[in-house]
Amino acid sequence: MSHRIRIASPDDAAAVREIYAPFCESSSVTFEEDAPTAAEMADRIESTLETHPWLVCERDGAVVGYAYAGPLRKRRAYGWLVELSVYVSTDARRSGVGRALYESLFAILERQGFLDAYAVTTLPNPATVRFHERLGFERVVDFPAMGYTQDAWHDVAWWRRSIAEKPADPDRPTAFAALRDDSADSLASLVAAGEDELEFERVP
Repeated sequence: MSHRIRIASPDDAAAVREIYAPFCESSSVTFEEDAPTAAEMADRIESTLETHPWLVCERDGAVVGYAYAGPLRKRRAYGWLVELSVYVSTDARRSGVGRALYESLFAILERQGFLDAYAVTTLPNPATVRFHERLGFERVVDFPAMGYTQDAWHDVAWWRRSIAEKPADPDRPTAFAALRDDSADSLASLVAAGEDELEFERVP
């Protein structure tokens, strides 16, 4: 069994949607109740890659998980912060895919110049809570009964993990598209940074 982590493309939209759709339709994990179409997902991937990384994990050529970063808030003062999301197919859970994707994201985001990563989780979700705790996220705040979905009110927790130390006068982060253009060779090693966390055989 072989694997790799790579940068996503709009061509991955159908596979990404197949992983994501069940979370919309039959769980409270995401507050998005109607799964996007493949075309909508392709647009999301393409627009994200202008500024932030979007990665997929392949097993034997099939996408089994994905993760991406995006802006936490729109205002300029929040420009060094990102919000992360990760989703893994049912048959690839507990094999290190989520952790591997996040470790690769952290490596890329640090190179871009981002300083803090946030994750937002719907509660109750003990598996996701354990996942973020193991990756060194700090649970910074809980919002009670913040959203109504799947016929119930759900609390929401925010998590934070530092990516790098905060300098007194930080440079603005580099857009992901610019990083791809300027540092293609070194970017490849950053994308693969999390692969050692996978419990599959490495792609030659």
